[in-house]
Amino acid sequence: MFKDRFEAGEALADRLEAMGPFENPIVLALPRGGVPVAYRVAKRLHAPLDVIIVRKLGAPFNEEFAIGALVEGEPERVVLNEEAIRRLSVGKEYLDYVVAKERDELHRRQQLYRGTQNPLENLKGKSVILIDDGIATGYTMKAALMAIREQNPSEIVVAVPVAPPDTLPEIERLADRVVVIDMPEPFWAVGAHYERFDQTSDEEVLELLQKAKEGSE
Repeated sequence: MFKDRFEAGEALADRLEAMGPFENPIVLALPRGGVPVAYRVAKRLHAPLDVIIVRKLGAPFNEEFAIGALVEGEPERVVLNEEAIRRLSVGKEYLDYVVAKERDELHRRQQLYRGTQNPLENLKGKSVILIDDGIATGYTMKAALMAIREQNPSEIVVAVPVAPPDTLPEIERLADRVVVIDMPEPFWAVGAHYERFDQTSDEEVLELLQKAKEGSE
């Protein structure tokens, strides 16, 4: 159990420091909840911090259950959970609707968090450390990994505080190394492993990105 996302970030930083040093590292967070975790890691590794924006595609009547994910890039990529889509009989009309809705939010966050800059354009040859506050279904992480891999980084390290064991084989296939602090069975939800799991605000994301930038200058 972690007190909050910052404490989880310190625990990940301990593991990553023991693995390093990393060649030309950059820490990429999945916003919003991954940013406080990644901030502590970037600070400890003296690495730049940025975000890669991924939006979960929620199921009909249960937006928390992922039927896929949308990740930024040129072009944007949609990764679908085909098994869940078949099981829930999700039709094309709903898929088109949810992708359009999440694309609007993805574009809003792109503009708010960094304007016209795109970290995916500058990953070649870098050690990318990809961080979230936890993994549930894994579809947002998988979408991010696919987009990052296309940019030819020297390696991709996925680092999360908590994840269910059954999602890890696919993550391990897409990443070069995977660091997880806690892998509980049964796994209920990411937030169940934090004492404090408030929603991270846009303002907090912007503040942490700015502090990280100032600290690296």
